[in-house]
Amino acid sequence: MMENEFNSPAKSEPVQQSGRENPYAGVNTDPVMLRADSVRSEISRVIVGQHEMLELLLAALFTGGHVLLEGVPGIAKTLAAKLLAKTVRADFSRIQFTPDLMPSDVIGTSVFNMKTSDFSFREGPVFSNIVLIDEINRAPAKTQSALFEVMEERQVTVDGVTRRMSDPFFVVATQNPVEQEGTYKLPEAQLDRFLFRIILSYPGLEEEQQILRRFRDDFHGAIRESVNAVLTPADIEESRRIIEQVYIREELLTYIATIVHNTRNNPDIFLGASPRASLSLLKSAKAVAAMSGRNFVTPDDIRYVSYPVLNHRIILTPEREMEGYSTREVLDDIIKNVEVPR
Repeated sequence: MMENEFNSPAKSEPVQQSGRENPYAGVNTDPVMLRADSVRSEISRVIVGQHEMLELLLAALFTGGHVLLEGVPGIAKTLAAKLLAKTVRADFSRIQFTPDLMPSDVIGTSVFNMKTSDFSFREGPVFSNIVLIDEINRAPAKTQSALFEVMEERQVTVDGVTRRMSDPFFVVATQNPVEQEGTYKLPEAQLDRFLFRIILSYPGLEEEQQILRRFRDDFHGAIRESVNAVLTPADIEESRRIIEQVYIREELLTYIATIVHNTRNNPDIFLGASPRASLSLLKSAKAVAAMSGRNFVTPDDIRYVSYPVLNHRIILTPEREMEGYSTREVLDDIIKNVEVPR
């Protein structure tokens, strides 16, 4: 249901390095792999397919990133976010973005108390652990800008007072790329704050048949109640510490930097990716490796996450857009032309 030329990275054995200590014999990534398997098992009770989407959602959750889900209505974008929230013992809130939504409706506002003759802050729905923003492109730029600080710095500043968010803090936003009436284009500064933009497509015929079989006697989706919480905030924090210790050799750091650098020196691209994209590739490649049971990163890990990390961070030249080129084609060419470290 998702386009990705590169297959999910598989478990493999590290190359033994003679003459020096083996850098791979460090962190044990089994806890991360087992937790990811538990979440997949719970969500797969309801959702058919969408394996790559679940993999990337977990990678973002474990690394403190945020995710933008993009696709036509009815392909389980919102459902996936809600089910993921159910697997975590943490607070969850949903914000339906609309054209009349104000920034104070998202982050909160100061309210005057008549009894005490003082102002008190009333927190908005963004003060939660997992925040689902449905149809994020339906709110104007004024409201979208309310998310800039909280998504990047995990804090909200109102009336000169800064309030920190509790861990974990994970934003999942959805948008429909087809319907344009009554929508507002997300500014590049906000897009860059998403670790991944996951582009979803329709299910295949076999998957659609499985969906019909699963819900033919369950019109109201009662099966959703069978999803249990299998993660705690402490589990997520420990997973994050483990992922940070996953080994990545120097050649792969150069590989990441070269891919991102080439987006800035490509005649087909008007705006290339920033250093934040390089860091996002590093974090997500480590997360994918850990969830696969490895404590080292391979080139396949980097290639696997490259498109969802980069597709929303570049802008094609007007000439290429008019010729019908897609970001997929341009990014594939860039990645294929970068020599893979051995």
